Amino acid sequence: MNNLVLKSATFDPKVQQYWMLMAAFFSVLALVTIPLLPIVLAIVWLVGGRILAAMSAQLLTQKLVVKRGIFFKEEKSIPLEKITDVGLSQGPIMRMFGLYRLSFETAGQSGHGALVSLLGVENASEFREAILEQKDNLTASTPAKSSNEESPQNQLELIRALTYSVKNIENMLVTLIDEKK
Repeated sequence: MNNLVLKSATFDPKVQQYWMLMAAFFSVLALVTIPLLPIVLAIVWLVGGRILAAMSAQLLTQKLVVKRGIFFKEEKSIPLEKITDVGLSQGPIMRMFGLYRLSFETAGQSGHGALVSLLGVENASEFREAILEQKDNLTASTPAKSSNEESPQNQLELIRALTYSVKNIENMLVTLIDEKK
């Protein structure tokens, strides 16, 4: 067994200085923002309205389209047949405001958590039920073909292929038995 090291990673010592700077920044930030709280709240109020205006979610016949973003626009199309779960959650603070979070998980999704998450959808439970109902309607209209519904021609070809395979196995067994004698 060969334990030869082909390449090793090295790290820049400046990383430690970066970590120290970030720790100092967040420590100072907490103290500095207290007097600036009215300004921060005003900015959040103005920008939050624009962010909310830019958000949309549309349920189409075969997909869900989610758009959001002001500076960095994002649009995601989620095929309904790929949706595995539509979560509806509400934390304690969200409960005070009557808000819900809808989260969509899909088949083949990598990583933990939701692919898309929407906060503050009005009538969230109705929107969730509409998505699930459309998903069920879509899967009901395109049922998977079961093996009982195969055409007689396909069944005949399958039987021929199986017969051919069994004959090959028998011939190999006869050859092995003859070699052992």
